[in-house]
Amino acid sequence: MAPRWKGKDAKSKKDAEAEALKEPMSKIVSQLQSSLVQSNACGSLSDSSVHIAVQAEQLDLLDKAYFGQPVRNVAKDMYWFQLTLEEAFYLCYSLKCLKINRGADTSPLNDEELWHCFNSKKQAFSFYYKAYSHLRMKNWVVRSGAQYGVDFIVYRHHPARVHSEYGVLVRSQDNDDDDVNGRLRVWSDVQCTTRLLGSVAKTLLVLYVNKNGHSDGSPLYLEKYAVEERTISRWSPEQCRERSL
Repeated sequence: MAPRWKGKDAKSKKDAEAEALKEPMSKIVSQLQSSLVQSNACGSLSDSSVHIAVQAEQLDLLDKAYFGQPVRNVAKDMYWFQLTLEEAFYLCYSLKCLKINRGADTSPLNDEELWHCFNSKKQAFSFYYKAYSHLRMKNWVVRSGAQYGVDFIVYRHHPARVHSEYGVLVRSQDNDDDDVNGRLRVWSDVQCTTRLLGSVAKTLLVLYVNKNGHSDGSPLYLEKYAVEERTISRWSPEQCRERSL
């Protein structure tokens, strides 16, 4: 599926594409990473999300990289930003640019402590995180797909410039009886999901996560996990008929 750039006309769509090529997502994430490292950024765990106080420059970079969402101003030129568990762990573990604690007066959690904490807060977190990091490392922008009945939706660049291309469902390839979200077990679910996504010009992308016999007891096992990508789309008879008939 070709990217669908946003704009009122062909020229504005070309401009959106040119801006994205001029400032690729990999470059923006690298700038964010450097900024958070320099400021020794530290977030606080709050229920099923992480809050981080950032300055205006980091607020702009977080928005450009499309991590989290702003919550409120803390003080002049300081803002609270809310991250999902997957986003927070990606910044902390994969990019090494964020520390996370349980509260203002506590020391930051190490990778193992944070991993166990997030796994206790979200069922099948190890599967979701592996899928999330798999896509982010390929420079896709990954957001919640709850609006479309899927786990994630992904964009080629910032959503202000391009429409999302895929709706993502995460499944376990190890054991069907211990599936991540119970999805796609019956044919009717496949039909409904592909029809819904097709109606908004998206393709269903299923990520099968295989732990290869490893447990989710440590984040060190993540590199042993494998991810298989499969796309599923509806077959349209009208598009396959011979024009002469």
